[in-house]
Amino acid sequence: MHEPDFRYIETNGVTLRTVVEGEGPLVILLHGWPQCWFLWRHQIAPLARAGYRVAVPDQRGFGGSSRPAAVGEYDIRKMSGDVVGLARALGHETFNLIGHDWGCIIAWNTALLHPARCRAVMGLSVPFWRVGQETLDPPGKDDRYWYIRHFQTPGRIEAELEADVRTALLKIYCALSADAPPHTWLGQLAHPRASGLLEVLPAPSALPAWLSEDELDYYVAQYRHSGFRGPCNLYRNLPTMSAITPELEGARFTQPAAFLAGREDDVLHYDPDWQSWFPQAFDDLRFIELIPGAGHWLQLEKPAETTTQLLRFLQEVEPR
Repeated sequence: MHEPDFRYIETNGVTLRTVVEGEGPLVILLHGWPQCWFLWRHQIAPLARAGYRVAVPDQRGFGGSSRPAAVGEYDIRKMSGDVVGLARALGHETFNLIGHDWGCIIAWNTALLHPARCRAVMGLSVPFWRVGQETLDPPGKDDRYWYIRHFQTPGRIEAELEADVRTALLKIYCALSADAPPHTWLGQLAHPRASGLLEVLPAPSALPAWLSEDELDYYVAQYRHSGFRGPCNLYRNLPTMSAITPELEGARFTQPAAFLAGREDDVLHYDPDWQSWFPQAFDDLRFIELIPGAGHWLQLEKPAETTTQLLRFLQEVEPR
């Protein structure tokens, strides 16, 4: 798989391997777990052609970026600081921010922590919420497997995933996609607490149409290089996220915002009532859109539809 020309950008004490394309207002795209910059491969060129400067980093711990080992190096303040520092290193005091999965959590918090820097924020797949104990321990499921709880012990999930990176990534990608039967990902809650992640996820019979052998090879190479310690450290900072940002309790998003997800994304069922409370945190929520036929990886499962919605938002908040 051909790689783009990367820039290695120093920010906030780490180096972020970053794809930078285009000229114009800055748009930063943040990936989540277990991904890297490659998640956005179908969106980078269209956004650049539309008149935006697009920056897509491997977040700290992932791909070709710095990979500090300490759990505390991945707290939400540091992750948000990486984003602000990246923009400044590229010569921009303000930026538009779009995040997916863990990148969405980081985007929401960056917008709240740095409202003067983040002009507009769009989240994909993960609605904004203040993390509580129920995130780590779903009520009434103490004896059931739950991946976030399982990830809290350093080394355990890393050993499981790194033993067979290809199988691990393929199972995760397929289970969270619309190709899998409904609620395949949440089916983990039917398994005993002592299970492993790869035990509770089914083995796909073939690659999905949106993921080629070469593309899967690229992901495998990235995770064989980086390992899973940094990526999984993000989950180990969930218990501290609200405690270290007390000023965000009850905070509202003042900048323009939008939310996009796949209609078949199991993550939306972590709280099936999310649409009743999510909009209440925003002063200027432009739209909520759910893409039919897409699961968690909407940038890959429905790339054209996803790009259309990204450009819809960007043209509203930063016309070109």
